[in-house]
Amino acid sequence: MTDVGVTTRRREATRQKLLDAAAQVFAEVGLDAASVEAICEAAGFTRGAFYSNFETKDELFLELVGRVARERVDAVRGRVSELEREGVLTEVPADPLRIVQGVLDVSADDRLGVLLMSEIRIHALRNPALAAAYLAQEAEMLRNVEHIITDIGRAGTLRFRMPAEQCARLLLTVWENTSVRGVMAGLSNEEMCRRTNEELASTAQLLVELPA
Repeated sequence: MTDVGVTTRRREATRQKLLDAAAQVFAEVGLDAASVEAICEAAGFTRGAFYSNFETKDELFLELVGRVARERVDAVRGRVSELEREGVLTEVPADPLRIVQGVLDVSADDRLGVLLMSEIRIHALRNPALAAAYLAQEAEMLRNVEHIITDIGRAGTLRFRMPAEQCARLLLTVWENTSVRGVMAGLSNEEMCRRTNEELASTAQLLVELPA
């Protein structure tokens, strides 16, 4: 490998470590309270390493928003592809509620993930660039879940009481809200996932007309 290639890989590794550290610091104390020094300390780098990769803390935060969005969408998209390869979405599902639940579960957030997404939402309300990034990932998540619901409906024995897009939006809203409430209540990650599963199952039962 050339010297340029080695340098590029090292630089990318440094950026990823800074982003990883920033995600934890932002989630714990928020964007405004987070300092460059705290991020560098968490990543194990100097301020020089930070400023050789990012001009400002806000620039790092914006890139982190994009990474979180891609990870969330890729997780759901990957699960959809897996179900398609298995033929689950094109056959009559034995348990459609579990299918919808399972796809959302794959990217269920832990406590830090919920805190980070909440921090992103707060700042997206005031920052057009962040708002655009957040709304784009939300729209992509919605399309993926809508795709699953549409394919389940095409199996022929199930009907949904609402259009697929509305079902998807409601399920995602329940998922997000339940996760946030779980963090507020101090639930463990395991308890939060269980509570989210229960809420999704209850909501799906209201949306699906099961066969007689």
